[in-house]
Amino acid sequence: MLRVASIAFLNPAPLLYDFEHGPRAAELRSRYAVHYTSPAQCAAELISGDADLGLIPIAALTPELAIVPGCTIASRGEIRSILLLVKNPQGLDAKAAMRQVKRFAADAASRSSQAYVHILFRHFLGIQPEVQEAAADAITMLNGNDAALLIGDPALLAREHRTQIDASAGTSLLWLDVAAWWREYTGLPWVAAVWAVRPEKLGEVSREQVIADVNASRVAGLAHVEDLVAEWTPRLALPVETIRTYLTKNIYYALDDDCIASIGRFRDLATAIGLLPPMPTLRML
Repeated sequence: MLRVASIAFLNPAPLLYDFEHGPRAAELRSRYAVHYTSPAQCAAELISGDADLGLIPIAALTPELAIVPGCTIASRGEIRSILLLVKNPQGLDAKAAMRQVKRFAADAASRSSQAYVHILFRHFLGIQPEVQEAAADAITMLNGNDAALLIGDPALLAREHRTQIDASAGTSLLWLDVAAWWREYTGLPWVAAVWAVRPEKLGEVSREQVIADVNASRVAGLAHVEDLVAEWTPRLALPVETIRTYLTKNIYYALDDDCIASIGRFRDLATAIGLLPPMPTLRML
C-alpha cells in the first residue's frame, strides 16, 4: 500500500471523501494507508520517505516529487483561513500599516503560508520583518509582535471571535485575507497545497490509478458537501453556513492551468527573495 500523509483540517475534506466514506473507502484501504498531521509535517514525511503520497504545501515541492494532476486546495478570491492580523494604532491604510511591521508571529503549521507573507512584505512592500513561530492563538501572538499569521481552522475560528480579539488587542487591527491579497497583486489564484508523490514508490499502484483515485474522491466530495457540513459542524465551533460557504465558495479544488501558473509565480518570487531554492520546472505525475 501507499503511505499517505494528509492534513487534519476542514479544507481538504472534499479531497478525502472517498478515503473516508463508502462505498469506495474499503476498496481504497487496499491501496492506501492514510494518516493525518499538519501541512508542514506532511511535507517532511514525503521528503524524508516516511510517506509516499502527501497533500503538501506548494513551498515544500522539490524536483524529486511529482504533482498529481487534477486536485488542489486553492482560492480565486477570499480564502478566509489564511489570516494576517496587523496592528494599526495610527489608523493607516493597509499598505502603510503593513510597512510598519517589524516583527510578526506565525503559526508553524504551514510553510507555504509563511512564504506568501514573506513575499508580501519583501517583494511587494519592500520590508523584511522578523518572524517568530508561535502557537495559533491570536491574542498571544500579537503580544510583543506587530502582526500575526493564522492558518486553517484557527483562522476561521478567530474570525468568529473577531469582537473579542479586537477588544483584547489593545489597539486597532487590520484583518487581511492573504489569498485576496495574492489575487490583487498577481491576478492569479492563491494556491496552498497539492497532492504530491514520490514516483519511485508507486510500485503496484499505477500512476493512472493514483490520478483516478484522488480525482474521483474530489468529485465525490464536492457532490456530498452537505454531508461534510453535517460531519464537521460538531467538530468546529463554526456556524453551519460558514462551513458550507468555505467548502463551496472560498476554496477551489481543481488544479487548472491558472493554478499551475500561480504555483510557478509563487516559486519564482520565493526564489527571488531567497526563501526557496530554484525549481525551473514543475514535475507532473
